[in-house]
Amino acid sequence: MANDNNEDEFDKNSISKSEAKRRSHALQSVGESLVKLSPETLRKFDLPESLLTALLDAKRINPNKHGGMNRQMQYIGKLMRQIDAAPIIEKLDSMKAPSLKETALHHLAEQWRTRLLADQTAVGAFKNEIMPNAEPADTDELGNLVAKASDEYLKRKPPTYFRQLYKFLLKRINEKAASIT
Repeated sequence: MANDNNEDEFDKNSISKSEAKRRSHALQSVGESLVKLSPETLRKFDLPESLLTALLDAKRINPNKHGGMNRQMQYIGKLMRQIDAAPIIEKLDSMKAPSLKETALHHLAEQWRTRLLADQTAVGAFKNEIMPNAEPADTDELGNLVAKASDEYLKRKPPTYFRQLYKFLLKRINEKAASIT
């Protein structure tokens, strides 16, 4: 009976082999993300020396030599299991977050460009929404860029003004986003 109690206690505190493998693979994929970072960025992570050395060694391994890289990634996974990986994962996620914000701003600029070229009366909406306190020169430039980009599209010319309009819109949208945060 005493043996039964030990088995019950063991079952409550242990995780399944499958769960252990899932966690191990997750930490190994975090290690793969770390290997992709530059050495300067890796040093900012406050990693244990052994893990940092293993990551830098992985960068030197020829990626075409799969056996060596696989063994190194498994070693990195082992080292990751020995430390608290939560702060590392948080820092990696925070590094990805700005890129998501930038992508959203790029999409917004593309949407505005499409809307402005489809309906030139949308210039007023853009001015009110994105550049309410803009200088008259900026609003004139916006109108000119929209007209030139539209004309360029109709005449099937290279998209010079189309690109300039996008850059103008992106700059103003980034300024607006910066003023909000």
